[in-house]
Amino acid sequence: MSDHEEQVKKIWMLSREYGQLAGAGGVKDVVCQLAEALARKTSRSLHVVLPRYGFVNARKQGFQPLPDPFCPERTLRLQIDMHQPEKRILEEVHYYYKKINKVNLYLVDAERYRQKSDVYTYSEKDENLVPWQKKSMGHHDFFAMNLLLQKAALELMIVLGEKPDVIHCHDGHTAVLPALIRENAGYRNYFRETGCVVTIHNAGYGYHQEVIDIPYAVSITALPEHVIDANQLDSKFDPFLVAGHYAILNTVSENYARELRETDSDSLTGWLGHELLRRNVVLEGVTNGIDPEFFCSKAIAGDNPELVFYPGKEEDTLAGKARCKEMLLEFLENGVIFDGVQCFGSVEKNVHQPLFTFIGRLSEQKGIDILMAVLGELLQRHPEVQVLIFGTGASEINASLIRLTEQQEFFGRVCFLQGFSPEMANRVYAAGDFFVIPSRYEPCGLTDFIAQLFGNIPIVHHVGGLVKVVDGVTGIAYRGDSPDDLLNALERALVVYRNEKLKRKMQLQAVRAIEHNYTWSKVMRKYLELYSKARKQQLCRE
Repeated sequence: MSDHEEQVKKIWMLSREYGQLAGAGGVKDVVCQLAEALARKTSRSLHVVLPRYGFVNARKQGFQPLPDPFCPERTLRLQIDMHQPEKRILEEVHYYYKKINKVNLYLVDAERYRQKSDVYTYSEKDENLVPWQKKSMGHHDFFAMNLLLQKAALELMIVLGEKPDVIHCHDGHTAVLPALIRENAGYRNYFRETGCVVTIHNAGYGYHQEVIDIPYAVSITALPEHVIDANQLDSKFDPFLVAGHYAILNTVSENYARELRETDSDSLTGWLGHELLRRNVVLEGVTNGIDPEFFCSKAIAGDNPELVFYPGKEEDTLAGKARCKEMLLEFLENGVIFDGVQCFGSVEKNVHQPLFTFIGRLSEQKGIDILMAVLGELLQRHPEVQVLIFGTGASEINASLIRLTEQQEFFGRVCFLQGFSPEMANRVYAAGDFFVIPSRYEPCGLTDFIAQLFGNIPIVHHVGGLVKVVDGVTGIAYRGDSPDDLLNALERALVVYRNEKLKRKMQLQAVRAIEHNYTWSKVMRKYLELYSKARKQQLCRE
């Protein structure tokens, strides 16, 4: 361990998602598991700040109002500058606190967050209350939500007398913070020894959290105009771009970092990677880790030992996995569906038929349109195949999947579960034989890891972080991005399914690869190196 790494003792993180508290994708798992790994395995002081959304019942989940350190008998309440052009605005916030698995968690409570019933988008409930708040549409005040979180976190650190060695900012929602603490007089001296790391979990369109209203960006950030002007991409102020001047930047796999800077796939980001390269900004790559204990059959087994299985143990025959498959098919047959999930179509209760599964956002990025383009032909060619798709997306994609389940020739072979439930997702992972990931691009991918830990062999488009799936060894990987390329991979999977010895070997090798390379106890060392680099960089500036 280097001297600088040893000096990184106080770590603060900012995120819009965290574990079971609030989530919309893999970010919630990454932030939670990284923070807990650092807290448990290194004895460092870990603090995480995120919003208290309207769906988070803080008191019911054991959080307590944070007392004012200058007057402990009252709750801490702060006024945060959120000025708009020609309009002075102060927003009041207070905080909830709880320590979970050695991580200090702070929820920022503000009216702006309490109005939200989902993390990033309006829900059906929101649309029913206010018609213009269309379901699945991003929050109109997203930039203000982001700035309020960042400013409220900084003010909290100051009031508590906390001077972090490093602040880890997750995604574009928190990426302006490094500029705030370097350029704004109220923060510059207090945080002069604090390094910053910004992790780009996804650089695609819609993830930058950029703002087109430049005067508004100047006003609400209070950054100098020249900083705003110098950090625009496609005439929009871009948080990732400005972070490149003040922080260490990384993304969530080495291959995704390379693709952004060196390939035409960067067109899907608006050429962010190439612009960072032009500015000589280094984009580090650290492939996400996973904690196998979070994703195993015990999560669904309860008191039923028949459902327990271990794909990474050679002596396990995976009889428990077969029982998990049988139970899920029974659930679907009897209409046992978890809250927040609707079922369309059905799959026959036959554990001996190969079951292809998909879990995720139903979007073009995830390649759901490519999968839908080949399902008809796959089902016609191979009458033994069954398909289960779980997720939600744009209304037209949902409608297309529902129509597919209604086709008479596919009756009993295609099921679409619309919505999301973590418990239902685990049951699908455990039941599936193959897990399809046809993403057009994928920064890292955690679903391939999760599937492997449940003995569900991944079939992946060999891009971004999905290159960690080794074709024929830990899964099936294909390089082209056409429907024919995917169809060929699905048919190769059927060959594996018929060869039980080969199938079991791939399951074993997949889990062992995770245990050897991708547990958080190993991956966190790479983040500690980035933290050290960030702090050293800042100390050298001083």
